[in-house]
Amino acid sequence: MSNKSIGLDDALYNYLLSVSLREPEPLRRLRDETAGLPQANMQIAPEQGQFMALLVRLTGAKRILEVGVFTGYSSLAMALALPEGGQITACDIHEAWTTIARRYWEEAGVADKIELRLAPALDTLDGLLGDGQAGRYDLAFIDADKVNYDGYYERSLKLLRPGGLLLIDNLLWDGRVADPKANDPDTAAIRALNEKIHRDERVHSSLLPVADGLGLVIKA
Repeated sequence: MSNKSIGLDDALYNYLLSVSLREPEPLRRLRDETAGLPQANMQIAPEQGQFMALLVRLTGAKRILEVGVFTGYSSLAMALALPEGGQITACDIHEAWTTIARRYWEEAGVADKIELRLAPALDTLDGLLGDGQAGRYDLAFIDADKVNYDGYYERSLKLLRPGGLLLIDNLLWDGRVADPKANDPDTAAIRALNEKIHRDERVHSSLLPVADGLGLVIKA
């Protein structure tokens, strides 16, 4: 027994998946296809996708904002959990990666639930705010370029309703946030956001050691 989060070796991780993961076939095949890409490490872990889908169901979210799509695993996982009439606004800039995403969204029958906006995400978020969408989203997920995390955080908070849930990926950043010798722009940006959220009285938050560190933030 332990009074802190335990590490997962391969055997324990595989056991966790064997007794927990219920991965729909389109998600499994998307994960397999993405594993063949040079950027495969950008995809979220399957247990994280399942946890996010559970949070969609738990919160009753109907409008979701996603910043960073890659090949669409997270958006597909959340879309499969959305109720009838639910909608995801998905932001990305990569046509090639999101072409893969679109194919699996179509195959899984959820393409009508996902609106993909191919443009710099800060521009898309500012456009949503300009269109009067502040306070209209129930849940948001940030998993994009790290140097802009603070900008994504601030805009997502404005777009969320009070009580809305913000999920932020990679906040433990493979351990580099705790390495004083790691001061590259991405690590510095994540470290600064972690410290900001810890002090931010506008939110209630918890940082969980799920995959590469998943931040849960509720807008007060």
